Amino acid sequence: MSEQMRRRVTIDVVSDVVCPWCFVGKRKLDAALKLVPELDVEVNWRPFQLDPTIPQGGISRHDYMAKKFGPEKIASIHARLEGIGAEAGIPFAFEKIERSPNTLDAHRVIRWAQAHGAQTALVDRLFTLYFVEGADIGDRDVLSNLAGEHGLDAKAIRAALETNQDAVAVQQEIASAVRMGVSGVPFFILDGRFGVSGAQPPELLADAIRKAAAEPMQA
Repeated sequence: MSEQMRRRVTIDVVSDVVCPWCFVGKRKLDAALKLVPELDVEVNWRPFQLDPTIPQGGISRHDYMAKKFGPEKIASIHARLEGIGAEAGIPFAFEKIERSPNTLDAHRVIRWAQAHGAQTALVDRLFTLYFVEGADIGDRDVLSNLAGEHGLDAKAIRAALETNQDAVAVQQEIASAVRMGVSGVPFFILDGRFGVSGAQPPELLADAIRKAAAEPMQA
């Protein structure tokens, strides 16, 4: 790509922080971005909830998985994901996860991190906390401490989490994604015009990013 064609490409990643495929997708996106150094790519993280019915405080992950998939299938599901994760550099440790959280609060914190330029780093850490360290990422102390580690005011975030601030806005974003046809995550939206579904190989993502960059912007 010539210098004259270079421009910014915006990628909106629709994902949920308790989605293992989204963690894999994040790693593959990281690899894809290294394949397009000629482009200025802005990544924004957009909310999705795999299960908004989970109550505040979460529920037992073992019970949740057993009810959703059947107890006899859990081991095979985890084994497959562990193999895929290893290829992406993710040491999944499903045995450490005790709670399946409601992720609305996590998405609110991700939303607030955008103004501080800390979204991507915070999202990556949320994935690691949950899938590698087994932390309860529905816990508001965990979330506010994490926010503080990424340049936000931890006390202010903790207080905001006790309110409904931006809860409706996050839910409206999710509803908008569903209306656009997003039914599974991760889902990558390039320049608001092109969609790529699933944790695709880095080369495929890189090609999609280049194609988005080559398309003229609509007036």
